[in-house]
Amino acid sequence: MELARRRAARTDLLAFTGYTNPSYRPGAMHRRIAEALERVERGECRRLLIFAPPRHGKSELVSRRFPAWALGRNPHRQFISASYGQDLASDFGRDVRNLVASAEFAALFPGVGLAEDSGSKARWHTNQGGSYVAAGVGTAITGRGADILSIDDPTKDRADAESPVVREGVWSWFTSTAFTRLMPNGAVIVTQTRWHADDLSGRLLDQMAAGGERWEVLNLPALDDAGEALWPERYSAEALAGIREAIGPRDWAALYLQSPVVAEGAVFDVDAIKVCDIPPAPGRGTWIRAWDLAATAAPNGRSPDWTAGLLLHQAPDNRLTVCDIVRLRAGPEGVERAIVETAKRDGGGVLISLPVDPGAAGKTVAEYFVRQLLGYTVQTSRETGSKTTRAMPIASQANGGNLAIVRAPWNRAFLEELRAFPNGQHDDQADALSRAFAEMAVPTFDASYSWVG
Repeated sequence: MELARRRAARTDLLAFTGYTNPSYRPGAMHRRIAEALERVERGECRRLLIFAPPRHGKSELVSRRFPAWALGRNPHRQFISASYGQDLASDFGRDVRNLVASAEFAALFPGVGLAEDSGSKARWHTNQGGSYVAAGVGTAITGRGADILSIDDPTKDRADAESPVVREGVWSWFTSTAFTRLMPNGAVIVTQTRWHADDLSGRLLDQMAAGGERWEVLNLPALDDAGEALWPERYSAEALAGIREAIGPRDWAALYLQSPVVAEGAVFDVDAIKVCDIPPAPGRGTWIRAWDLAATAAPNGRSPDWTAGLLLHQAPDNRLTVCDIVRLRAGPEGVERAIVETAKRDGGGVLISLPVDPGAAGKTVAEYFVRQLLGYTVQTSRETGSKTTRAMPIASQANGGNLAIVRAPWNRAFLEELRAFPNGQHDDQADALSRAFAEMAVPTFDASYSWVG
């Protein structure tokens, strides 16, 4: 029986956890987490997002047992484990180090242990050349590589989640420091309780929706659509109802349902917007691609805001459909390239609407874009009035049931932005929608012949 338990523990993460912690009592949710982590260890999954409520045992598997098990199976691996603070990350590092040094671990993986000089809880090595580094989000980890990079709860609390400066700092650390540590074919695991739509995972999901890197997403809400509890042995549906009452709807949606939302705006009734599977036929009706341009570019070349190009169709019976959204964070060259490439893809039957910033510089930029779009029909105009005022005409169409969207990966981010408008973190898609509808009745001209400021 003992030998059978050892054989199972070497190949099964939950069996390993039970062998090294006899009091461990997993639920069905933990099997799902373990299976996802096992796919990472086998090299079958290189990008994994895990969303789970507080106190549901995700860190026990992700940040304590999994690193030790993965190093036992391959003691040459380099492992980086990060969390919102160095103290918490170091605590995880101490637990993993002690586990690798334990008699139970030695029984499972004979010959694998700690290097003689591995006294630090934050940085240590196996006796076969592998390494483990614990890092707080925002700290330097240069000079260290990672076959597996695991980030567990990059956001500390609501205050940090609500701070644009903190969120931008987490993102900058991830892109410029953590991600650059990956070895060839390295894997990334981000495990968190969601706090904000624009947190680290939210940005990764937005990138994926815009055609970026694909992530496997394991989303584990505390209650499913049928009202069944995620871990009923620990948190029953009745207990969760009490938690929901105590913390309020906003934190309940974010922390326990993994669906972070901002306070809803009072402009768009998103539930009135239809989703259709068949786009309008080309060549019929009016087509407008309206752009909302990010104001500035960050020093690293990535704009802190989004640039969005929204394709709106108006049928002969005046029905409106959003058919496509191109959305990117990029510097001026990247934005220019996206506008030109999108125009080529749309074809000559689509009006291109571009904003003109006030002053001579704004006019110069608009003239430059028009020159790049020779042969296409282009409309430029200055924006007047508040964002909310500009949005009211299309909002009245949407709220009256006269706006549809074509089913696509960008739907979620678009509808979430409209639901929160004008209180949300971003408004680029809403602004592009307002511009597109405003231009529906504006006479057009051909950029191959003239430009109107």
